Amino acid sequence: MAVYLDHFGLAEAPFRITPHPEFFFEGAGRGATLEALVYAIVHDEGIVQVSGEIGSGKTMLCRMLLERLPPQVQTVFLANPSYSRAEMREAIAEELGVARAPGAGPVSIRELQACLLEHFGAGRRVVVLIDEAHAMAPEALEEVRLLSNLEASRHKLLQIVLFGQPELDQALEAPSMRQLKDRITHRFRMRPLIEAEVARYLSHRMRAAGYRGPEVFSRAAVAILARASRGLTRRVNVLADKALLAAFASGEHAVSAAHARAAVSDSEFAPLGSRGARRAALAGAAAGLVALGAAAGAGLYAWLAVPPAVPPAPRAAPHEALTAFPEPPARPPAPAGVASLAPEPTEAERAPIEAHSAPVPSAGSSASQAAPGAEPLLAAAQLKRLLGYSSAGNRLLRERIAAARERLEREPDWRWTLELFLTDNSDPARTERFLLRAQDLVPLEDLYVIPVLAGRRYRIRVTLGAYGTREEALEAARRLPPKYQRAFEVVPRSFAELRAAV
Repeated sequence: MAVYLDHFGLAEAPFRITPHPEFFFEGAGRGATLEALVYAIVHDEGIVQVSGEIGSGKTMLCRMLLERLPPQVQTVFLANPSYSRAEMREAIAEELGVARAPGAGPVSIRELQACLLEHFGAGRRVVVLIDEAHAMAPEALEEVRLLSNLEASRHKLLQIVLFGQPELDQALEAPSMRQLKDRITHRFRMRPLIEAEVARYLSHRMRAAGYRGPEVFSRAAVAILARASRGLTRRVNVLADKALLAAFASGEHAVSAAHARAAVSDSEFAPLGSRGARRAALAGAAAGLVALGAAAGAGLYAWLAVPPAVPPAPRAAPHEALTAFPEPPARPPAPAGVASLAPEPTEAERAPIEAHSAPVPSAGSSASQAAPGAEPLLAAAQLKRLLGYSSAGNRLLRERIAAARERLEREPDWRWTLELFLTDNSDPARTERFLLRAQDLVPLEDLYVIPVLAGRRYRIRVTLGAYGTREEALEAARRLPPKYQRAFEVVPRSFAELRAAV
């Protein structure tokens, strides 16, 4: 049990790495994926694939699926990827209660089909959930294909869901797996969390564990944990637990950047990669964190942390000459059933953005927003041009333009965002359709729509997120959903550049 529970007013440990349904986070498309899985199992036929990196939340999703499926769905969970073909049949038959004579040989396909027909006749649907499917032998995957063929008249008797790491995609690309791959009717990808989602994830877990106060993790701490964890929820849990322990040991009720750095320094999987001086300054904090964990059971809660070095203020990256982007190469068509991502048809021409010299913030500055009461950073003429575009009553578009205006008015020049695309087609209804589709892939509150007046016509620029450095923006771009990475030529833009183009 975590030693800091009473200190933070928690009823239980918020960041256990074992999956607990009460801590399920529905953000980052997790909730939508769960609903889609339930629908696919209840209404569709064929094999379903769920893939994601280690620690991305596949097991938690599987647990939630087991809880959310209606009573008429009989589930069989196979957690051992090393099953042979015969062992897989045996495991399924045992779960379904197939009656067999003592000493009988391996379960045959015919016996299994007879059992499935009984379930079908009773109005029950049978689904087999296979975890760690990427580690299955080719002959076991072939057995999955054969089992998927079992049917009665025109209805499949068995629904199969494969959970696996991205290596499963590679295994299915083998020529011998072509028939199995063709039977996969739905594919879902568990993408890593971006920084804003990590913040919501941490808040959700804390409150699910009984916390009722103000946000515990500071914005700077969230940024460090998001970067070090690469958005993988299991790593976020490990780092957040250690950061809470560090805050508790220092007698504080908020997790600061120093606590987050100490947690990262104590985790081998996610080194900060920061300057040697900062690593040396944090070594004592990490050692104290380890010592506290070992001594907590004996009631020794004292921790003498070495104060971390003050991180240097973010500096504006030198601006290179920006020219119009060439026409991108033709992209392959989206898979059947997958809606287009960008407003149709996407125009990838990008206007040159005037070079703008961004001032370097003063030493020690760590604010990511303009100070309260500061003058808005948009000039009156810029604001007039921005507000001159009509959203034509489209709610999402109106909200995202207002959010973009707020960002442009307060974000310092040295902050960065990700430009997804810039298009000449400024039809409000078209952009609204894009936003409707986008909310299933990325947090809509992180999307910003910026109307740009070019001559007498408006162009539409869509950006995602806000980051302290260009490197953080590039790292976030690498964590974008694969569909966005294929569809867009994502480019980091400073807010100085964006304001200069308004």
